[in-house]
Amino acid sequence: MRRGVTDTPPVLDLEKESRSPASLRNLFDVVAEGLLNTAQNLQSIEGVEPMSIRWPRHLTPTHLSQLIRKQKNPLKALGIFGEAKNRYPNYHHNGPVYAAMIDILGRSGRVTEMKEVIYRMKEDSCECKDSVFAGAIKTYARAGLLDEAIALFRSLPQFNCVNWTESFITLLKILVKENELETTYHLFLENSCRWEVKSLTHALNLLIYSLCRIHRSDLALCIFQEMDNQCCYPVRETYLTLMRGLCEDGRLTEATHLLYSMLWRISQKGSGADVAIYRTLLDALCDNGEVYEAVAILGKVLRKGLKAPKRCQKQLDLSQRNHECEASIHNAKAFITKALIKGIVPSWDAYRSLAVDFYSEGKIDKGDEVLKEMYDRGLRPSSRIYEAKVASLFTSGTIDEVMDVIDREMVENSCVPTVRLYNTLIRGLCNKGKSDLALGYFEKMSRQVACVPNQETYEILVDGLCSDGKYLEASQMLEQMLIHSYWPGGETYTKLIQGLCLIGRPYKAVMWLEEMISQAKIPQISVWGSLVSSVCSESLDIESRSWSPSYSSSLPNNGYNRYHRSSPDYSSYTRRTPMPTEEIGIDLSSDSSESESELEPEHFESRSDDSLSRRSKSVSEIESGSEESR
Repeated sequence: MRRGVTDTPPVLDLEKESRSPASLRNLFDVVAEGLLNTAQNLQSIEGVEPMSIRWPRHLTPTHLSQLIRKQKNPLKALGIFGEAKNRYPNYHHNGPVYAAMIDILGRSGRVTEMKEVIYRMKEDSCECKDSVFAGAIKTYARAGLLDEAIALFRSLPQFNCVNWTESFITLLKILVKENELETTYHLFLENSCRWEVKSLTHALNLLIYSLCRIHRSDLALCIFQEMDNQCCYPVRETYLTLMRGLCEDGRLTEATHLLYSMLWRISQKGSGADVAIYRTLLDALCDNGEVYEAVAILGKVLRKGLKAPKRCQKQLDLSQRNHECEASIHNAKAFITKALIKGIVPSWDAYRSLAVDFYSEGKIDKGDEVLKEMYDRGLRPSSRIYEAKVASLFTSGTIDEVMDVIDREMVENSCVPTVRLYNTLIRGLCNKGKSDLALGYFEKMSRQVACVPNQETYEILVDGLCSDGKYLEASQMLEQMLIHSYWPGGETYTKLIQGLCLIGRPYKAVMWLEEMISQAKIPQISVWGSLVSSVCSESLDIESRSWSPSYSSSLPNNGYNRYHRSSPDYSSYTRRTPMPTEEIGIDLSSDSSESESELEPEHFESRSDDSLSRRSKSVSEIESGSEESR
């Protein structure tokens, strides 16, 4: 029985100078096995056999949902999903099972299969949650099928779903992002009065945002004024979006009236978290030269909006600062910022809102002033504030400053980094070409209690390592990702395989190619081209060495020496059967003198779950073997 690609390859040392044709023979053998195995899987990928699992005596929807989520191949999960009804006539899928299957197909990009499952869910008329349709709408949008997403939402009356709010908001967000404002408007009019849409506040906020983005804040203001008639209460996001739109369009009079209406709605305790809205208007008035008006409004904000203590208002002495502020716009804005920081009634929400606002605008010094004020008031900054600071430092600061924030400042303030903060840090380091530092923080993150790297963490690291040309480290990181049951996308496999071929590691490339196929991901043509190019470069290198007189004379008088003295002939190492690769553009000729019966079907069986780590160890032995092993 011939060795398949899933077995242990011969131990070769391709890094030594003394490369022999035997190495090339084994290299071609393993690569050809991998290509043939891949082609075989590509042809039979639609017929994944779901019978290899162990079925229980009595199947429940919960058990089936857990079973299909464990499958890394979405088509195998779909086969199990369909086989359940054939094996258990009294079994019926419920909403969570359909949700799990639709989620698996959606994340893997299997749009056609996902559409079929959604149709079967409609035929079964089982109760389903709104989040299922929201996820399907996102999948259609990622695939560029915006019309399909709209058609799915309009067909919701045919499903057993009583709440459409999440899918409605999701579709509106996508339409606004794609600048489909007319479609957004008509979709809102069609569904705003339906009882299935429970709340319109978020939808109206999206309309206000879309209009402000195209500098039609006048229309956005009309929508804001109609919110009361729609039984909707404007939230902080509504005021902030509209205030920024009015100030950017120069409608300062309307912005001032908006602020007064906001102060009228505020309770007697005030609202420190709204300080970012106040600062937006005050800075716009100063930039427009209306410093006196800005200082007058500041006094009202301190009294009514922030409920600042009287001693704080006396310390600021606004009446004595008018002349000083009018002399310089910069001085006026600095004074207003200081007044807002000092006038806030100590609360975590107020300081967070102001600090995050400063850092998002790149004003790191102002944000640090807010942090200092928090320390003086006995409040501890949260990881959300440090996340905004780290992101701002990556834009306008240096890596040393970022590391000082993580390693010193957060430790001194007893602030524990979160997964979201680590992801921001690792992404910034990888974008700066410092993937080695990112690996160090990844190890630190893994050792931290209750801070487990998620799929986003692994994807950022693998992409960053590949961008820096560290393909072997990226291969190890991808292996850890698979061990933790996170399935990467096809783009990640493509980049890694091409990189391994670029540095002359075709064995590892074949391993990841087979893993890619086992997850029902079809490689691009460029992947095949990179793999064949890598093998051909090995062939040319060994052939040139075999004709070198100095190299031939250094070999012992054995079979290898006789081989090198003759013209290389690899015809005996070609495949025994024609490769079924016409659809993917690869031609590996066959030798008709040998029988097809030597290739048994078991060579093309899918690997077991633990085969990846086993063959990874074999690949390491191949590429670091000794002279005795050859």
